Amino acid sequence: MTATAPAPAAPASAPPARRRLRAPAFLLALPAWFWLLVFFVAPVGLVLFYSFGYKPSLFETVATDRLSFDRYVEALSPTFASVFASTLWVGVVGTVLCLAIAMPAAYWIATKVPAHRRGLMLGLVLVPFWTNFLVRTIGWRVMLAPEGFLSEWMVGLGLPPIDLLNTRAAVVIGVVYNYLPLMILPLYVAFDRVEGPLREASKDLGADRVRTFLTVTLPLARPGIVAGVLFVYIPLMGDYITATVLGGAQGTMAGQLVASQFQTAQNWALGSAMAVVLIVTTVLSAVVAAGLLWLVTWPLRLSQRLRIGAAS
Repeated sequence: MTATAPAPAAPASAPPARRRLRAPAFLLALPAWFWLLVFFVAPVGLVLFYSFGYKPSLFETVATDRLSFDRYVEALSPTFASVFASTLWVGVVGTVLCLAIAMPAAYWIATKVPAHRRGLMLGLVLVPFWTNFLVRTIGWRVMLAPEGFLSEWMVGLGLPPIDLLNTRAAVVIGVVYNYLPLMILPLYVAFDRVEGPLREASKDLGADRVRTFLTVTLPLARPGIVAGVLFVYIPLMGDYITATVLGGAQGTMAGQLVASQFQTAQNWALGSAMAVVLIVTTVLSAVVAAGLLWLVTWPLRLSQRLRIGAAS
């Protein structure tokens, strides 16, 4: 009698695969789209619509039953055009000064400071943001006043006192102080992402520090530089707190005109037209600056273009 091995058990049937339902990927961006639509597109569209209206009477703010470009003609009159030109000057100078001051500071933090201390350095950069924007600006009013700290310090050194308050120079000082961290942070990220071996390879190939910075570090950090310039230039053009506190009559900016038309003159149509002109001025000036920069750097980019193979 022989024993027979038991027959292997039949494998259990695999459970039916569950069909996973996936939501469309674009739903991830839906909150941001909703936010932009409600709090950006709709207000800007309303301002654009009001800019074609008019102020019907002394006690009414705006009427849109008759649309025209009259408010734009009024906004571009010589009186207001000089203020827009002054705003553009402050915006360009303030952005250039922020870039000139922030670039070496950000490069130093990203490449020279030990890694365990970079967080402390970035925290110090952000310290001004712990205080209210208006309070920081008023602090500069105290310092720049004729009887302020700087004047007393200069008089103590035997120099004449400064009289910068209520001038355009005071506005530039204020905007550079207020917006400088917005330039340092993206520049730091850009310089930090440029890997050290690339700079070392450039030096091994014979390039000195200046050439390594101009031909390796700076081109690779260009996206961060562009982001920093836009972060500073766009809000700076619409700033009116700094000009109100430090500028006086000589440092008036377009943001003050827009605010005065909405709050004091109650002329929403003219204020909307000024706001649209300010937006268009900001966008066009940024596009023109980008085009000029592209044209200026075109020969350099052409000379550095990599050519593979000998020319026939």
